[in-house]
Amino acid sequence: MTFDSAVRLNKFISDSGHCSRREADKLIASDRVKINGLLPELGAVVESGDVVTVDDQPLRASAADKTDRIYIAYNKPFGITCTTDQTVKGNIVDAIDHDERIFPIGRLDKPSEGLILLTSDGDIVNKILRAENAHDKEYIVTVNKNLAPNFAEKMSRGLPILGTITKPCKVRVIGKTTFKIILTQGLNRQIRRMCDYLGYDVKQLVRTRIMNIELGKLKPGQWRRLTKVELDLLTKATSQSSKTAIKGANAKPSASPAATKPRVAKPKVKKEPKDLDKHGRPKNKSTGVKRGAKSKNLTTGGRNGNKGAGRGNAGRLTAPRGRK
Repeated sequence: MTFDSAVRLNKFISDSGHCSRREADKLIASDRVKINGLLPELGAVVESGDVVTVDDQPLRASAADKTDRIYIAYNKPFGITCTTDQTVKGNIVDAIDHDERIFPIGRLDKPSEGLILLTSDGDIVNKILRAENAHDKEYIVTVNKNLAPNFAEKMSRGLPILGTITKPCKVRVIGKTTFKIILTQGLNRQIRRMCDYLGYDVKQLVRTRIMNIELGKLKPGQWRRLTKVELDLLTKATSQSSKTAIKGANAKPSASPAATKPRVAKPKVKKEPKDLDKHGRPKNKSTGVKRGAKSKNLTTGGRNGNKGAGRGNAGRLTAPRGRK
């Protein structure tokens, strides 16, 4: 092991380059992870000397200085699917065919093209993806017809999609049917849905930049390692970024899973009726029957005796009584 203190299990897995921290949580929840041959408890940590396995395959701890991490810029062609599931035809892992285990930071839709980052550094993934961190992503988009004069204004101020209003963004028209857009959020098929709302169909969508990293002269299907300058700027830009979503400025911090106490169901207490007659039965408030009074419709000799059985004080059927 290359660490001196205990590390949360999901962090250890992501640091090893196996997957992101979010994916690590899924692996743990599905009982595919073990520590020293045993299934871990909730909130388990990894200590020096522990052996962590995923699907019975041991993981190698990451170097403390992160010198063994891999960062790749890839120009995703049309038709490649951003998934690490190698059973999916045209998956991005097979397309790149890298010697080390890497995974994409975010995704591009199958029909979309352009820049996507891949890494073995699980820590940096959520830092880049979280919209609260306001990290720029730039796209060039071509639609099916000429853009209206007020198109850029409408797109930039936000549009209603997926039950919300998109955040303000930068939009610049660069051709009759082409525009450039810079987003800081990543809703599902956001640009396509925004265009559709305004009556346009997207014909081509290419991502050209993520933060300080440019697509540059990479041809579709080509990839390259990030330069030291790019990596230094990327690390600096994400150094103050949150790894988890911000729930609100006034939100109370949630307890860690390990510290959370299990909820215990309170036993149900049976409430006794307050108003009882001398027989211990509830009084019939709807008819105003007083304690000890006889109901006329209970006997065969009363005015309503021809009806047979009548309703008792509690509103339930009772057998007719004979005369004493």
